[in-house]
Amino acid sequence: MKARTLVINGVLAALYIAVSVVIQPFGFTNVQFRISEMFNHLIVFNKKYFFGIILGVSLTNLLFSPLGIYDLIFGVAHSAISLSIIIVLARYIKNIWILLIANTLVFSFNMFIIAFELNLALALPFLFTWLTTAAGELVVMAVGIPIMYALNKRIHFNKLI
Repeated sequence: MKARTLVINGVLAALYIAVSVVIQPFGFTNVQFRISEMFNHLIVFNKKYFFGIILGVSLTNLLFSPLGIYDLIFGVAHSAISLSIIIVLARYIKNIWILLIANTLVFSFNMFIIAFELNLALALPFLFTWLTTAAGELVVMAVGIPIMYALNKRIHFNKLI
């Protein structure tokens, strides 16, 4: 891995953590609005952002989650699986808007992983928790689409790393 890629992924992880900490009360419940999830859209522009996102999720869940090891395992699994699906889809879909929408839908649908975690850890009802966590993820990721698209016009995420 090049030094530039390593540094940018480190900065991305730090940004993910910082944004997550600011909204901490809304990022770890059965109705999640983790604004830092918008950074997941970076995978659409370049698959090299995978490591920064995963590192950010890992450290955030390790250091700040009230569910401890549960959130470390399930949260990282959710992100890694969802990001991997988008990396595969990006081989076949070249339209950025379609990929951003697909990313939003994949992350939202895969919140069943988090719902399962919350069912195990807190005995919350699975289906209702899946609905509420998926709704929160859908809102955050949908709001993130135009933001990340506009930022990409200025920053060119695909060339940054």
